[in-house]
Amino acid sequence: MDQAISRVAVVGAGTIGASWAALFLANGCAVTVFDTAPGTASLVTTVIDAAWPALVRLGQASAPPDYSRLRFAATVVEAMDGADFVQESGPENAALKEPLLAAIDDALAADKVIASSTSGFTLAMLRKGLARPERVLIGHPFNPPHLLPLVEVVADAATSPAALATAMAFYRRMGKTPIHLTKSVPGHIANRLQAAIWREAIHLIDQGVASLEDIDSAVALGPGLRWAILGPNATFHLGGGPNGLAGFIDKLGPAFESYWDDLGSPRFTPEIRAKLAEGIAALPDRDVLQADRDRKLVEVLALLHGRKN
Repeated sequence: MDQAISRVAVVGAGTIGASWAALFLANGCAVTVFDTAPGTASLVTTVIDAAWPALVRLGQASAPPDYSRLRFAATVVEAMDGADFVQESGPENAALKEPLLAAIDDALAADKVIASSTSGFTLAMLRKGLARPERVLIGHPFNPPHLLPLVEVVADAATSPAALATAMAFYRRMGKTPIHLTKSVPGHIANRLQAAIWREAIHLIDQGVASLEDIDSAVALGPGLRWAILGPNATFHLGGGPNGLAGFIDKLGPAFESYWDDLGSPRFTPEIRAKLAEGIAALPDRDVLQADRDRKLVEVLALLHGRKN
C-alpha cells in the first residue's frame, strides 16, 4: 500500500522535521516542507547537506541530493496539495499543535495518513476535535531521524487498520524499524526507558557514588554496547544459560528485586542541577561530543547492517 507514497509533506521543520526531510529525500520521495519560522529553507538545506554523507555511507542515498524534489510551501493547504503522507513535527505545545493538526486534517485528502513525531502527546490529545481522527497516528522517531532506525508507531483500536498498515510499510521502505504500540502512554516506550535509566544515574550522582562522566561510561561501555544489538530481555535470556530468561530470574531475580527496592526518585532541585552542571562542565565541548557521537553512530549502524567501506 505504501508504494503509492511518492510525495511526503513535512510539517514543522525544526531539528526533527529537517532530519525527516533528509531521510525522505534520500529515499526518493518528493518532499514538501511547511514551517512558519523565518529561514526555514536555509535550515532544512543545511541539515540535508550535513546529513547526506552519512546517508550515502549507509547506502540510503547517492550524491548529491536532488533538490528539484524539495519544495517549500507557504501555507498548510499548499503543503497538503498532492501529499500522500504527512509527517507532522510541530512544536510540543497544545495551543499550537491542535490547530495545526486540524488544518492538516481539513486540507489533506481523506484517504491519506497523518503521522505525528510527538514525543509526549498521546493519541487522545492529537485526535481532539479532528474530523477524521482514525487516520491520525504517532510516528515518533529517535533523534536524529535520518540515522536512528527506531520509529515508535502508536496506533490503538480506534486507529484505521489501513492507516497503521500504510505507516508501518512506509517507514520500513524508508529504512526504518517501526515498532507498534497498541496503547498510547506518555513518553511511548523508549523515552520511558531512558527516563528510568536517567533517574537512577542522577540519583547515583546525587548520592556521590561516582562522577557524572564515570556513570555515563558505565552505561555506554557496559550495557549500552549490548543494547545496540539486543534489548534487556533478550540480553538476560542469553545470560540465563541453558534455561534462558527463566534461569536468569531464578538465579538473579531476587538480586534485581533488591536493586529495584533501592532505586532513587530524585527531583531537579537546585542542588542536583548544580551537581549535573558541574559534571557536564568536565566533558568535552558540546560540538565535539556531537560530531564524535554521530561519526561513531554511523559506523555502528553500518556494522549492524553489514555495510563495509
